[in-house]
Amino acid sequence: MTDYSTLLFVVAPALLVALSAYMIIKKMLEGEANRKGAELVMEARKITIPVRLQAYERLVLLLDRISPESLIIRVRKNDMTNQDLQLALLSTIRAEFEHNLAQQLYVGMETWEAVKAAKESIVVLVNEIAMKVKPDEPSIVMARALLEQSASVDMEHFTDAMTRLKSEAKKIF
Repeated sequence: MTDYSTLLFVVAPALLVALSAYMIIKKMLEGEANRKGAELVMEARKITIPVRLQAYERLVLLLDRISPESLIIRVRKNDMTNQDLQLALLSTIRAEFEHNLAQQLYVGMETWEAVKAAKESIVVLVNEIAMKVKPDEPSIVMARALLEQSASVDMEHFTDAMTRLKSEAKKIF
């Protein structure tokens, strides 16, 4: 029996030391892994935050570029007919939207849907005005009607999209 008690006196402290060392090393490794993970997250943020802010900027610019006032100034030519203007406006809206399609990766789903709704509301407005004017008349007729209608119609889709973009961008800061 004394052999077992002697063995116990020798092995027990060794096991306690080994267990303690294991626990300390495990904690150190976990702490290091957490620190490395935090560093990776910070590095990723340094890259993604500017990209996301650029996406918000580009979508705000998109909304500005497809607003009726901006579109008419950029697209309308004196020799155009109403039908020419309608086609040019729709083509420009489509091109602007497609150019910024990838920005949906960086904004929330609801915000992207609001941007799409704003674009669609302009397309609908252009088509509605085009149906009210004669296709072969000078484009100034449609341009005036479009400006008057957009001024009197509540542009809630535009306002909603712009509000969502600004709100999400502020959350980044």
